Amino acid sequence: MKKISKIFKRKNIGSMGIGAMIIFIAMVLVAGIAASVLVQVANTLQMQALYTGHETIEEVATGVAVLDVEGHVTGSVIDKLVIGVRGRAGSGDIDLSQLVIEIADTQNKMVLIYNESQHQTSPSNSGVFNTSVFNLSGINFGILVLEDADGSCGTAATPIINKGDYVMLTINTTATFGGLQARMDIWGNVIPEIGSWGIISFRTPPTFTDEVYDLQ
Repeated sequence: MKKISKIFKRKNIGSMGIGAMIIFIAMVLVAGIAASVLVQVANTLQMQALYTGHETIEEVATGVAVLDVEGHVTGSVIDKLVIGVRGRAGSGDIDLSQLVIEIADTQNKMVLIYNESQHQTSPSNSGVFNTSVFNLSGINFGILVLEDADGSCGTAATPIINKGDYVMLTINTTATFGGLQARMDIWGNVIPEIGSWGIISFRTPPTFTDEVYDLQ
């Protein structure tokens, strides 16, 4: 039997070794690139998960709670409405300038936005409904601040409620609905920029014998 060294020339053996080395280096490079891509993908997914988790917590924890709805009667209609709101337990800051109120009866639905000229930091001595924050059009609401220890609601342009704050959102229902008649079903939502909504739902009294009514 001939020796292998006689079958394969020395230069052919060298070429096979170089080829194997090239393949090995290529495999190492491919593995390195694949590992780098996997690390980048893992970091991206981790960052996305953290961001999504933060947004989810903020969305769930933050929100507006509707505590009270009261109406003022003039003649045979409710001409003014106040909606008492505060942040939910554990809620973050809520910018009321970005708040939207959806309110509807059986025939009309209105979307109200904030009018910063109708902002007041304390009620008048003659009562909530005698303040100057009802000079509103049919598409606006105003703000009457009742509790604000840190002054976060003091700026009309960007009133912000946080822990412990309590404000009333004011609506001129004469401008919005032509006044609320007796036995009307009213519903809607107080919608913050971020977080859960506050719910409005009430029925006006069958007759108006008082000047102020607690509706919800």
